[in-house]
Amino acid sequence: MRRTVLLVLVCMLAAVLALSGCAKNTGDTGDIQIALQAPITGDYAYEGQMAKQSVEVAAELINNAGGVLGRKIAITVVDDGSNPKDSAIAAQKAVSMKVAAVIGSYGSSVTEPAEDIYEKNKMVSVGYGCTAVRLTVDKKPNYFFRTCGRDDAQGLFFAKYAVETMGAKRIAIMHDNSTFAKGVAEETKKALQSYVDAGTCEIVYYDAITPGEKDFSAAVTKLRNTNPDVWYYTGYYTEAGLLVRQARDAGLMCPFVGGNAAINDDFIKIAGITVAKGCLMTQEPLISDVTTPIAEQFRTLYKAKFGDLPSSPWPVYAADGLYAIVGAIKNANSTDSTAIADAMHTNMTGVEGVTGPIKFTSIGDREDVPYKMYEVTAEGKYIVHQP
Repeated sequence: MRRTVLLVLVCMLAAVLALSGCAKNTGDTGDIQIALQAPITGDYAYEGQMAKQSVEVAAELINNAGGVLGRKIAITVVDDGSNPKDSAIAAQKAVSMKVAAVIGSYGSSVTEPAEDIYEKNKMVSVGYGCTAVRLTVDKKPNYFFRTCGRDDAQGLFFAKYAVETMGAKRIAIMHDNSTFAKGVAEETKKALQSYVDAGTCEIVYYDAITPGEKDFSAAVTKLRNTNPDVWYYTGYYTEAGLLVRQARDAGLMCPFVGGNAAINDDFIKIAGITVAKGCLMTQEPLISDVTTPIAEQFRTLYKAKFGDLPSSPWPVYAADGLYAIVGAIKNANSTDSTAIADAMHTNMTGVEGVTGPIKFTSIGDREDVPYKMYEVTAEGKYIVHQP
């Protein structure tokens, strides 16, 4: 008899454990933990802070609307220090915390080691500011996605705009040898090749500077001597502000076009408004130009909490990363990472982000990311360029 009772109790315990295991991802009442990996410190801390604020705003909007699966979203931030080594440490930390998914990060070379760790541990990660083609095309990940565009799309946009809209004949391309900047530069060069072959334009300068330096006089002199009609710099804002200021001092007055990591409010502070005024940038639409219903809610809450809106697109794509994860959790009816990844690949029906509908290709790239040419105004604001 005692043996029979013991057997019954064991079976009942097993049943309870099985049920709790099934309910673990869909029936818990606690918050769903999602990590944001971002550069809270380091060279790109300004971007990281805006990403943190944007994700916090998105989480508040989602929670105010009822959360997902009857649960609230809780955001945990892990700092990758703006460098690959600390990125790997941040990724290991997020994995150890057993979060449902991760948003991050900013910079392709910073994102890549984290992507590999998350992929190995079968944890969904959604990059928001990492545009290197190889992150998806070469790796073909199952658990990595991104809400931003790719280098090749930006390079194609610049090539077409510079030649067909600006009428540039002599084009200079400068990068900083980082994964991101060199990738955009190489894709731009490829996109210009058909125009070069047709004799429509020529690439008169293609070279790199060393990031972290303060004196770019040698590079600027070499660039000035090629007499370009337009100068495209594909690196980051920390060097872009110094470069354009030193170039103007050296007499190089052709239009400066920065890539989508080159210009934000810190760029204006570094360059000075007199120099920054009139500078252009190839970029995904800024939040001020997005007309979706969620964008209006986002702008209202962000301004109320933090004042000025994000001055680059990346923080808003971080917010879109959260919307993508939450939408996939809802469609999968689960917080299991494999279920989330499957939903992201095959079932993003009805998932809307700040910047519009979110769908991914089979290798994790976001579909239909647009680009615009922006210009810095005399007031330090950003408007769509009117040639």
